[in-house]
Amino acid sequence: MTPTQPELKKVLKPVHLWAMGVGLVISGEYFGWNYGWGVAGTLGFLVATLLVTIFYLTFVFSFTELTTSIPHAGGPFAYAYRAMGPLGALIAGYATLVEFVFAAPAIAFALGSYVHFLYPSVPVLVTALGSYVVFTGLNVLGVKESALFSVVVTTLAVLELVVYLGIVAPAFKPANFFHNPLPFGWWGVFAALPFAIWLYVCIEGIAMVAEEVKDSKKAIAKGYISSILTLLVLALAVMIITGGITDWKNLATIDYPLPAAIGLVLGKNNPVTQLFAGIGLFGLVASFHGIILTYSRQVFALARSRYLPVSLSRIHSRFKTPHWALSAGAGFGILALFFLDTSKLVILSTFGAVVMYLVSMVSLFILRKKEPHLPRPFKAPGYPYLPAIAILLAAVSALAILYYYTWLCILFVAGLCITFLIFYLTGSHKKLISQDVTLKSVPTAGIPLVNPVPNSSE
Repeated sequence: MTPTQPELKKVLKPVHLWAMGVGLVISGEYFGWNYGWGVAGTLGFLVATLLVTIFYLTFVFSFTELTTSIPHAGGPFAYAYRAMGPLGALIAGYATLVEFVFAAPAIAFALGSYVHFLYPSVPVLVTALGSYVVFTGLNVLGVKESALFSVVVTTLAVLELVVYLGIVAPAFKPANFFHNPLPFGWWGVFAALPFAIWLYVCIEGIAMVAEEVKDSKKAIAKGYISSILTLLVLALAVMIITGGITDWKNLATIDYPLPAAIGLVLGKNNPVTQLFAGIGLFGLVASFHGIILTYSRQVFALARSRYLPVSLSRIHSRFKTPHWALSAGAGFGILALFFLDTSKLVILSTFGAVVMYLVSMVSLFILRKKEPHLPRPFKAPGYPYLPAIAILLAAVSALAILYYYTWLCILFVAGLCITFLIFYLTGSHKKLISQDVTLKSVPTAGIPLVNPVPNSSE
């Protein structure tokens, strides 16, 4: 009897994808980006943010072509395999895991900091660890339930940012924003790029739930485009207005800049300040919850194709969710909490992201040439110029991160080398090549499933 391939339920609609896309990223508007002020000043960081915004617009419109053409839980891993084979897939899969797995503990730290702001007696680490337990468990219950939760908390998070802007905007003063706006000169723009990327990073996580989308050919494009436009408006508004209400240096090194900003405008003990800090958790929860869902699908896809232990691709017999993949990602994230701080986690996550972006855009060009007849429900507008701009800006970002944060990049490369070593010593590359399915088959069959495990909760 041939074992059945693990399958995920198709239950998601465009509104779920919008909520997931915005929810994955929206914590970036709540914290993390403000560290960019510390290395570039307000004007330098604004320039970095505008460059990154152009990049993400070109990237998302190009990436949507890949996601709709190859709706696979592996996302970038699947596209790279189809374009470049096992080696390219390994790089893309590793980079994507680094992006999402390191983003989660950064957000967990911010959750802890927000709770600590409200209740100083509660340690940051306690809340961070508890968040992993609660939201990993919630994701085990089912993707439809998780998506509904994402819609609710993302909507609340967006509304909260609108309320925040309404409260602090009257206190905006151009003199504050332009006070010492380039303390490190124009070179600070490049040092600030990873923190500008944090305003949008992880939006491509929509790709990892592509197998669970109803009418994926239309829904995915709607989800991506509505998400990036929402985030564009929020990111620029929050960053500019916040920079003009006080001396930006007061907010450049903390994990809770928005409640601190309202505290400066209204007073820390003002009931509105306390209320905002409380409901501010919605934005962090939306991203944390969505990123857990996303990295579990990446682990699931990599395990299903033997890039990771195949047991991690097992599906829960009742809830039909990859419970072992969820547990493995949570375990790694919890370890990261003990060894890295928020800024380092942000840099590692964004470096993983830009490497994955580069591999994905190269895959787009290769597939256009290699498989010209592949069904493409959504084609990248302005091809080949938009994808080329995306590649150029991703390369600039990668080089900037490598230059300014060299040792973290060395850590990234060391992990990749270890992954390569394990992959080849275990003979996984030979199994994939010898049992490879043709890349000219249906899109979702583009990744070989080597001895897939049966659906099981064991």
